[in-house]
Amino acid sequence: MTKPKQKVIEIKNISGKVNDGVACGSTEIIERAKDQNKSGVLDQYKKDYPVGPHDQPQSMCPAFGSLRVGLRMNRVATILSGSACCVYGLTFTSHFYGARRSVGYVPFNSETLVTGKLFEDIKESVEQIADPEKYDAIVVINLCVPTASGVPLQLLPKNLNGVRIIGIDVPGFGVPTHAEAKDILAAAMLQASKGEIQNGPVKKSSIERGGLPLITLVGEIFPLDPISISSMVEKLGLEVGAVVPTRQWRELYTAFEGSVIAGLHPFYTATFREFESVNKPILSSAPVGFEGTASWLERLGNILNISEKKIGMAKQSVLPAIKTSLKERKIGGTVTMSGYEGSELLVARLLVESGLTVKYVGTACPRTPQNKIDESWLKDKGVKVTFRSSMENDIHAMTEYKPDLVIGTTPVVQHAKEKAIPSLYFTNLISARPLMGKLGTGSILDVLGDAMNNGDRFKKMRKFFSGVGVDSTSGIWHEDKPEQKEKKLSIQGKTVSTSSKKESIKC
Repeated sequence: MTKPKQKVIEIKNISGKVNDGVACGSTEIIERAKDQNKSGVLDQYKKDYPVGPHDQPQSMCPAFGSLRVGLRMNRVATILSGSACCVYGLTFTSHFYGARRSVGYVPFNSETLVTGKLFEDIKESVEQIADPEKYDAIVVINLCVPTASGVPLQLLPKNLNGVRIIGIDVPGFGVPTHAEAKDILAAAMLQASKGEIQNGPVKKSSIERGGLPLITLVGEIFPLDPISISSMVEKLGLEVGAVVPTRQWRELYTAFEGSVIAGLHPFYTATFREFESVNKPILSSAPVGFEGTASWLERLGNILNISEKKIGMAKQSVLPAIKTSLKERKIGGTVTMSGYEGSELLVARLLVESGLTVKYVGTACPRTPQNKIDESWLKDKGVKVTFRSSMENDIHAMTEYKPDLVIGTTPVVQHAKEKAIPSLYFTNLISARPLMGKLGTGSILDVLGDAMNNGDRFKKMRKFFSGVGVDSTSGIWHEDKPEQKEKKLSIQGKTVSTSSKKESIKC
């Protein structure tokens, strides 16, 4: 059976203007932002997303997080306002990760930026596509330059023709990671939907549920994880409701119906604030591994005053299978791990329970109240935990601990391979798998076991490629090196003196 083709929504170059290449990411642009009407937004970001050792993100552009949340929702259009190079990079990355919709783009030049015409272009673009037959909402995202220039997305109408308009600023100089940018859009949508609920009856989600009290999940988790959690909480008389970020607008209403908000990913600071504003309790950590699942079920039951008997039944229904899975996949060896998805501490807990010695966990995300439990658990097990870790931190940990396996970001994995250390890219090979319950235990540990058995292959590859990419084969000519010695070549019996010095070619 062939898979039906998904409809492509075409929203291209709406305003018809041409970007003249206004630069972004400089100190100048940050100072400019402070003088514009964005001080309130940036001050809130500073509180919600405190920066680390670097004033610029070391991973992908943070705006990708907001873009990803919008593109995964049904009946939601997304428009970017920013430099052409930034828009190109973001849309390229989004399609690399499986987006099947085009992204709207409102270009600018110096004139439209300075005169305020850019805002009018954005407003006109929104008006052109605000069709309630096609969309529930339109998301407009200011990138660095429009944010720094004070383009006032807050002045856009909140609703056009029955289509919601969500305008957000996601500058790289105010949002450290793409994970936290997910939080910005998720929270903005929750805030809008909360206002709709408070103003009167709303259309509920068409997704059928069993009528039990709901638990709302927060985190961009693998699609099988909600199913695993549903089976865990069934014995408590609960079922999983919405998963935030949601796939459709109406699910945002369902999110507020949750008796408990399970903060599976800890960096959704603004999102949690929206739930706290209507007195919803936040449950931190996640049901990962044996101890993590047991603790999570106990705390969930205690929040809702569920009897010890029911909590015991829930634990008994899931823990033996997890214990067996861990026992069957016991792995030995030393691991260092890092990433920028926000689930690094949860994965580390699972690895420790599998028998691995985890020396170091680095996450680009910050320390929050929601990851306090996981941090404490890992430190008790002798794991060094670093929040807002930099690439330098992660590579230093690899050098210091000499692990049998490295899990990390692209540059860290590259560095590990150069050292012939088995390695896995966290984003594509770890975070893109189920993590909760028995399914998570089996999926992730199988991948790790296979990788650690490839140590000899990495050593053979290193020997085979020895010398490639270094010195004269690096492809880089250093003009500041001492004078090059002359070489003498023998050509057809004649001795020819040559200098290895080369003229630089500038582009």
